[in-house]
Amino acid sequence: MPKVTFNTDICKGCGLCVEACPKKIIVIASDKINKKGHYPAEMTEQEKCIACAFCATMCPDCVITVEK
Repeated sequence: MPKVTFNTDICKGCGLCVEACPKKIIVIASDKINKKGHYPAEMTEQEKCIACAFCATMCPDCVITVEK
């Protein structure tokens, strides 16, 4: 199963990964704030991930790591 990790401490919550995900399983957290004061992105259903890495490709801050 693919594994996707987010370095939430540096995520600025821009939402580019949310838009890029074909499965629509990435969201901007509404209940967490990171060290920089932003709402970070997070994955809702890891088991539905297809490891396409579109999210990681779109991220301008290299916050996302995708492993197959």
